[in-house]
Parts: sequence; structure tokens; C-alpha cells
Amino acid sequence: MMKIPYFEVDAFASKPFHGNPAGVCPLKTWLSDVTMQSIAAENNLSETAFFVPRGEEYELRWFAPAMEIDLCGHATLASAFILFTELGANGNAVRFHSKSGPLVVARNDAVLTLDFPSRPPAPCVVPDALIRGLGKAPVQALKARDYFAIYAKADDVWSLKPDFAVLGTLDEKVIVTAPGIDCDFVSRFFAPTAGVPEDPVTGSAHCTLIPYWSERLGKTKLFARQISKRGGELFCELAGDRVLIGGKAVLYSRGEIEIDDTPAQTR
Repeated sequence: MMKIPYFEVDAFASKPFHGNPAGVCPLKTWLSDVTMQSIAAENNLSETAFFVPRGEEYELRWFAPAMEIDLCGHATLASAFILFTELGANGNAVRFHSKSGPLVVARNDAVLTLDFPSRPPAPCVVPDALIRGLGKAPVQALKARDYFAIYAKADDVWSLKPDFAVLGTLDEKVIVTAPGIDCDFVSRFFAPTAGVPEDPVTGSAHCTLIPYWSERLGKTKLFARQISKRGGELFCELAGDRVLIGGKAVLYSRGEIEIDDTPAQTR
């Protein structure tokens, strides 16, 4: 039997039971894809992150309960938090290599800042399932990786009661957003296609939210709230073709996973 260190971290939060919980599994070598997917399904969190050393840097992958994800903010932040606080990472930044390219997480006291690619939304053909699934037509709908539905006010976003069965028929996940009241903008994120009906706080969604709201509001530094039930706060900045996404993290638990793994598959 193999024992794997396991941590659960509340990301984009300054106290437990807020923000977005992520599983973090530091590895010496890759497990099989089947095993990593099984661990993510067993954890049943929106994402479980796995990383292995590459010299002084790390290779990083993320798995939702139903599939591998190409980019995940909160589990990246959680992984960096564990490296800094539990595994003795030196310096004030860690560098990951991922399916979305190189990702850097910088530390400034308690705030960790993700350096992610910018993904501005563009006009798209709006599927009928998007409108039916959200239950209320947005003012405008665009798309980057995910569908991007814009509403007039924060209450419109807060009051949405999506039909996840309908949204699950879409080819991608769904960001909904509106101007904020005590922040620059608010959002929610629905990902039933990945086995996550609503994600509490979604770093990768801000790869699209930040360039949109930066252009609309005429500013590069923004403060955002994701208004899920758990809620989260994000300190955002547009930096050319990159976005900077800052937040705090809190350790919830540490332990071990005990498994019998098959030989690791090639990536």
C-alpha cells in the first residue's frame, strides 16, 4: 500500500468554512490518471491538485470529481500555500508547469497572488440551454473558455436558481456576473459538466472576469466577490495578457491517503 500526504485548504478565505476547499496531494512521482481521478471523485471537492517536483519548480495537475481540468485557480493557490507553510518552500514565489503553461504564485505576507493567462470573452452564439438553465435571460452573453453571462445588478446574480440538469447539457461551464455594490464586480460559477454544480470561488473564471471588467470600468486594479453560499474575496489586476489574482488561504486538515496504485501512465 502507498501512503500519500493529503491536505485540505480553504482558498480565497481568511478563516475556515469560507472560500473554496481544495484537496492537495504532494507526490514524488505521478500516479496513474485513473488513480488521481478516483482520489478526486472520492474527495468530492471541486478540485484536487497533484504536484511533483521538477528541479526547484513543480508540475501541477487538477482533477474535478468527473474530469481533469485545464486550469484551476483556488487549487493552485492551495498548492502554493502548502508548499510555503507545510513543505518549506524557499523564497517568495513558486513556479508551476501546467497544461495552461507556466503559473507563478507570489507570497506577500498572508496574501498569495496567482499569475494566470488572460482570457477575454468574445461574442458567441448563445445556446438556448444557457438561457433555460439560468432561468433568467442575461443582458448579454459572451464566451471565452466558459460561457459568460452578464446581468444588470448583483441581486440578479444572487437570486439565480439554475437548472443544473439543463446547464449540464452545455459544452462548457458558465460564469455569471454583474456590477458590485461594495466591490467592483460579483460573480458565480456553475460547472455541472465537471461534476460541480456551483463552485464556491473560482480563480480561473477571473481570467475572463478581470479583462472584461477592467475594460468596462476603465481600471486595471479591481476588488471582486464571488457570491456563492460560502463566498470569497479576490484582489485582481490586469497586467497585459496576464491577470493577477490575490487571496488568502487557511489549512483545514492534514493527513494521509492510503491506496494501491497501478503504474503511472505517461502524460
